[in-house]
Amino acid sequence: MPSAQVFLCLAVMLAAAAATAQAHLQCLDNPPERSLLGGQAEAGEVVHDLPGGFRAYVTGAASSSHAIVLASDVYGFEAPLLRKIADKVGEAGYFVVVPDFFNGDYLDEKKNLTEWLKAHSPVKAAEDAKPLFAALTKEGKTIAVGGYCWGGKFSVEVGKTNEVKSVCISHPYSVTADDMKVVKCPIEILGAQYDTSTPPKLVYRFVHVLRQREEVPYYAKVFQGVEHGFANRYNTTDPFAVKTAEQALAYMISWFDKYLK
Repeated sequence: MPSAQVFLCLAVMLAAAAATAQAHLQCLDNPPERSLLGGQAEAGEVVHDLPGGFRAYVTGAASSSHAIVLASDVYGFEAPLLRKIADKVGEAGYFVVVPDFFNGDYLDEKKNLTEWLKAHSPVKAAEDAKPLFAALTKEGKTIAVGGYCWGGKFSVEVGKTNEVKSVCISHPYSVTADDMKVVKCPIEILGAQYDTSTPPKLVYRFVHVLRQREEVPYYAKVFQGVEHGFANRYNTTDPFAVKTAEQALAYMISWFDKYLK
């Protein structure tokens, strides 16, 4: 084969490999084991018909004057690890609500991401959740939002309003530096060294924008040795993964304590 053809074949192969790598979405890595649902002790319960028409996992003291809304990743509110996180936040003195923003239609590898996002836009979800935030405020609760992956974008959208006092986003998906120009409340950003959705260089761009806005408190941390999903969809048999997730949870709770209590 002539050398020119060899180089052409190599170029095509490299391009195909790059496209495959780019097509890989870390948002779908390490899916939760739904068979474990209900298999672990849960402090909360599932309720239906919350303001806004959502069902949700709720935990913590309903009498608390501070509420945390946790926005899930693309796998939804039924993920056992997410509920475990919610229970831990509840133990810290908060009333916690984990809405099912997808009405049971969770993303998986069989579904087209573009089409799924059209049906489940985090921007639209933030708008649809207004009645929920209004109801919590009417009850006299101050509110913060914690979001993972898809929920990170949701949290940022809510953070652009006056509905919440603080937000924390962990390995967010689809968040941009321009979003940081509009956020109104204190924001914490927890990134991952090997996150391809929000790599460290993008987290640094967030920080660059926020640094220019003295009126908006912020904190950003990139956790080393982990990738997208490390905070809520980690390998429970890996001590390092468990420890890192626990650290991320502690950072989030401390952030909420600082601006809600």
